[in-house]
Amino acid sequence: MPKMKTKSGAKKRFKLTGTGKIKRKHAFKSHILTKKSTKRKRNLTYSTTVDKTDVKNIKLCLGMK
Repeated sequence: MPKMKTKSGAKKRFKLTGTGKIKRKHAFKSHILTKKSTKRKRNLTYSTTVDKTDVKNIKLCLGMK
């Protein structure tokens, strides 16, 4: 069997925490920022964890079982 390759898009977007959860960044922070409030843009800055319904698929993309 050949080695499993990780999806390079997932590799760039997700990081594992020490407890095994998956971190992600918020979307909608790259352009068209003038119509968004300062509070909304500030809250989009911080990273968050991936929802439990998506964890299985992301771990497959990262080459984990």
